[in-house]
Amino acid sequence: MGFFSEENHFLAWQENQQKLWVRPWGKDGLRVQANLAGHPLDIPNALPDNNTEVSFEAVIEIGEENAVIRNGLIQATINKNGRICFVNSLNGETLLEEPDFKYFAPPSRNFKYRDGGLFEVEAWFKGQKGERFFGLGQHQHGLLDQKGCVIELQQRNTEISIPFLVSNRKYGFLWNNPAVGRVELGNNNTRWQAQGSRQIDYLIICGNTYTEILERYAEATGKAPALPEWAAGFWQSRLRYETQEELLSVAREYKRRGIPLAVIVADFFHWTHMGDWKFDPACWPDPKAMVRELEEMGTKLMVSVWPTVTPLSENYQFMTEHGMLINNERGVDAQHVFIDNGVEGPAYFAYCDATNPQARKFEWEIIKKNYYDQGVKLFWLDNDEPDVNPWTPENLRFYLGNGLEVANIYPLLHQQSFYEGLQSEGETEIITLSRSAWAGSQRYGSVIWSGDIDSTFESLQSQVRAGLNIAMSGIPWWTTDIGGFEGGDITSASFRELIVRWFQFAVFCPIFRLHGYRMPIRAPYPKGGADNEIWSFGEQVYAIARDLLFLRERLRPYIYEHMQIASEQGLPMMRPLMVDFEKDIVCETIDDQFMFGPEIMAAPVLLEGARTRKVYLPKGTEWVDAWNGIVYAGGVWMEVDAPLDRIPVFLKKGSNLLSVFQTKSI
Repeated sequence: MGFFSEENHFLAWQENQQKLWVRPWGKDGLRVQANLAGHPLDIPNALPDNNTEVSFEAVIEIGEENAVIRNGLIQATINKNGRICFVNSLNGETLLEEPDFKYFAPPSRNFKYRDGGLFEVEAWFKGQKGERFFGLGQHQHGLLDQKGCVIELQQRNTEISIPFLVSNRKYGFLWNNPAVGRVELGNNNTRWQAQGSRQIDYLIICGNTYTEILERYAEATGKAPALPEWAAGFWQSRLRYETQEELLSVAREYKRRGIPLAVIVADFFHWTHMGDWKFDPACWPDPKAMVRELEEMGTKLMVSVWPTVTPLSENYQFMTEHGMLINNERGVDAQHVFIDNGVEGPAYFAYCDATNPQARKFEWEIIKKNYYDQGVKLFWLDNDEPDVNPWTPENLRFYLGNGLEVANIYPLLHQQSFYEGLQSEGETEIITLSRSAWAGSQRYGSVIWSGDIDSTFESLQSQVRAGLNIAMSGIPWWTTDIGGFEGGDITSASFRELIVRWFQFAVFCPIFRLHGYRMPIRAPYPKGGADNEIWSFGEQVYAIARDLLFLRERLRPYIYEHMQIASEQGLPMMRPLMVDFEKDIVCETIDDQFMFGPEIMAAPVLLEGARTRKVYLPKGTEWVDAWNGIVYAGGVWMEVDAPLDRIPVFLKKGSNLLSVFQTKSI
């Protein structure tokens, strides 16, 4: 049996070598740490250094058999055996509790020694009947409620690990650990596991509503900057524009057709070699002039930057000599196999070590000289999981430690490099587009997209749930490749239907962006695929997509207003129905409709050939069909017409947006 103590506003418990600390963190939050070191360890985590961690209103009470710590709405009780139970201090309802293991069953907190001074660590909690879990980043399993799932805590292309979940029991839980591992959300128990770490560290937040929980989480991990007004417009991209003239010709055609274009993207292989981080002058002879012409058209240029560095790069030798590349614990220091300009056959790359402050500084210096000083201020941070091949994190040596212990934090620190670099140049409208993220990525102005997904209706279905879960993970800026990334044939009637339905969904996503590697392919990879502009899919698709672009333009003031709220309060604009309608229990089970701000409910069509779909109208308000103005009562299911040119959209009664939907595009 252990003993209790109070240490500098911490409640501590110790038995043998294991020591546990619980302390107030922000409003209505408690941070828990446990290890075998005898003191809390300062290891990489999601909580910014400037967080105000101590609430002097917190109460600590130590008795003979139990000790209690209370911070606002949340209270933790620890018994002499070290078992923790968290409750809502206002109503006494149990939020989360460790199992009461008996005899020789494993303890609730477990440390199993492995090589290198690391431990496999586990934290167990009781399963609760009727509990639902939302968040945990972005995954392609096609589920909104993740109760019953086993989720890998590791970064992969299309799979984004953000170890924060929100429970319908009204708490948020952050596994504050960048180690590779998993979480098992079983019916009997929940188990969080890190394969290689030195400490258990988690934050639990209580709230009366989902909105409060998301706000407290944003306060703890950092709020997103304000989204620039222009970023709510349309982004054009494809794999890939091969030359400066080709990219400009597309932008000019949008201008000629009178279609507003916010961003156009120069994708990968615009460079000389991987890791040179500069335009190939043979294909991009005058970047300054290109940026200037685009700006005159009201369009911004975004440039793809990979963190990979080939031995042929002019920066490789310096980065190697100064410890700025990720190393392998064993074998040659190459982590990715792909292709590169001027290389016959496969090319082998190392990664810039974003966990090293000097590497981040050096990378930005090169980016500034070769891109920023040419006028480029928007960067696409592709392949930043990092996408190591093969994925063996225990063989990676980062500046911060072994890959098992720190690999998941890589995308956040890579984003930090560009955010702070742009800040140092006086920029205030900072956005990066990233294929990965971790807890806190929102504070660095990161737009996250769902990676290299398939061009199928099944993939579209998964993206709806993925977008809602990443919103519940504290990421307010999110997007997909409209039409999916690969497998879409622009001459196929099936794909043309898919891209219409995807456009309709994307209008109601935080970022509205077209991208993909289209068929039939024009030339061998990585040459550009088929055309991927809104006029590339036939006249019928063009007419529908054009109307949707102008609908998005009319929605921009509304989007900008509520993206400001996302920045100030942490409430994502795209969110599950239950966030707005907590008293309607049906809304917890709906995963293919969502709110876009407080007034718009979108119900995308997700099945090929469907021309109707079922829609649920939540209780608590009346609903107006955005296309015809008919008013319906809440709390009912309806079969709604959904011809190819229409997505079912309903407005809360009293919204002033009806004219936005019923205005005809010119």
